[in-house]
Amino acid sequence: MFMKKLVLFDIDGTLVRIEGISRNALIDALRQTYGTEGDAATRSFAGKMDGVIIHEILYESGLKINDIAQKFEEVKKAYIEIFKARAQKEHVKILSGVRALLEALANHNDVFLGLLTGNFEASGRHKLKLSDLNHFFSFGAFAEDGFVRNDLPEVAVERAYSITKKNFEEKQVVIIGDTEHDVKCAKVLNSKCIAVATGHYSFEALHAEDPDYTLHDLSQTKHVLELILD
Repeated sequence: MFMKKLVLFDIDGTLVRIEGISRNALIDALRQTYGTEGDAATRSFAGKMDGVIIHEILYESGLKINDIAQKFEEVKKAYIEIFKARAQKEHVKILSGVRALLEALANHNDVFLGLLTGNFEASGRHKLKLSDLNHFFSFGAFAEDGFVRNDLPEVAVERAYSITKKNFEEKQVVIIGDTEHDVKCAKVLNSKCIAVATGHYSFEALHAEDPDYTLHDLSQTKHVLELILD
């Protein structure tokens, strides 16, 4: 099988939206583990890695780096457990056009689908299982794989190679996301970026970051496919 494109999707704000559950689970996990949730109730999480969010909140609350690191695996485990216990199918909204686009891409045997997300793998996968989208993605790059999102494209490309034996390069890699962080990380490997204004960033704000394409949503399946496969 000759693979032509590696297509990497962000999760939150791109594939699905799940309001409130993630943030409240993190607040409770931080309180349980460190005794403080800092400014987790109001901080913007858009486009950031889960691990970075936790470190920033706690560091700015006055905790030392070593103290944060000591209990990091504990807070990560607590967050994932709380989130999985609370999040139900009805809490997850699949965004416009997503299922039709994934089904269309899955029918192209020259396309390899993956995830590139700031979610921890377990919580990210749970969101996709609840929305019946997880089966589209055999692999991904997650919050555990880097400290910043710019670390993830290389990880994703290496993992794709280990599975397909195809070394995807530059515009053969397509990153689809809803924040400036997705646009910036695509530039790390000179990948193609499709920015979609279905999250917290406006169309104009995303367009100003100079992605290859900016879309209001993913609802025009044929058009989005053309942009990906071009």
